[in-house]
Parts: sequence; structure tokens; C-alpha cells
Amino acid sequence: MSILTIYADDQPQQGERFRDFNDIESQLSKINVQFERWTANRELPEGADQDTVLAAYADPIARLKQQYGFQSVDVVSLTPDHPQKTVFREKFLAEHTHDDFEVRFFVEGRGLFYLHVEDKVYAVLCEKGDLISVPANTTHWFDMGENPSFVSIRLFTTPDGWVATFTGSDIAKSFPTLDQTVAELS
Repeated sequence: MSILTIYADDQPQQGERFRDFNDIESQLSKINVQFERWTANRELPEGADQDTVLAAYADPIARLKQQYGFQSVDVVSLTPDHPQKTVFREKFLAEHTHDDFEVRFFVEGRGLFYLHVEDKVYAVLCEKGDLISVPANTTHWFDMGENPSFVSIRLFTTPDGWVATFTGSDIAKSFPTLDQTVAELS
């Protein structure tokens, strides 16, 4: 289940939670974040390769490419046994921005995006079928959990792909992690 929690950026212990898709979409649209649900045009076999995954979502990908001028698309997959999972997690957990408009679609699994906009932090738990955009220059971080398990389509407006400018802030350490959030919901 997708969940949005909106916190004051100095009160990470309490936030307002939204579980309904329309409520999540409405709240995120106020900060120019696109939130959508996609379905594949075919069944995907476990461990599907990049070409198979992209073909299953060809229509919505084409729509976004035309709408936003995306130049590159790829598929990233992380599993609990990935040898560099800790390195990747630490990199994404550091608050950063991109000059590029960032879009992620969760084919499988889940992840938690945190968007730091003005004096609020929007924590968006994305799961299979969810697409989220992060506008250029929006301060944010991402938690894939201690044992990541996801497949995600990434779209970029530049051929360089993922390029971050780190803020140096340690704000991410104050907010609940993906694992803490999931445990709280159980």
C-alpha cells in the first residue's frame, strides 16, 4: 500500500498520514510532484530483463518521453544479496538535488522517497505500480531499506543519467527509515 506522510522538517516523530491514492496524488501535486499508477501490458516473468520490462510499460513510457523530453530510460534492480547494497543505500540516503527531473516507477518491490520542500518533509512509500517524479532542484533522499528488493524504471532528461549534488545536511538521519516505517505499519 502506498502511503504519504507529511512532517514538519523539525518534527520527524509525528506526521500526517495519507493512504488513499487520490489524497496522496492531491497532496503531492501541490508541490509539483507527479504520482501515478501504471499496469503492465503483459505478465512479466520473474527476473525479466530490461528490454522485457520496458516493453511491458512502453505506452506510459512513450507518453512521458513525449511530455517531458526524456532522453534515456533504464531499469535498475536491487536484491537483498546484492554485494554493494549498503554502499548504494548510503549514497541515496544522503540529502541531495538533481539538475534533472527525476522519475521512478516501481515495477516490483518498494522504496521510500523523502522530499524536503520548504519547511516540510514528504515521505512517500512507493510500491509496485507507483510512479513518482521529483522536480529538478528539489531536495530529497531515498531509502531502499537494509535488504533492498525492487525493480525500478528510471527516466532522465539528460543522457548522463543519475547525477546528484549533495547538500551535506544530515536531516535524513532524523526521519524514520523504510524498515522502521514498514514495521510501524505491520
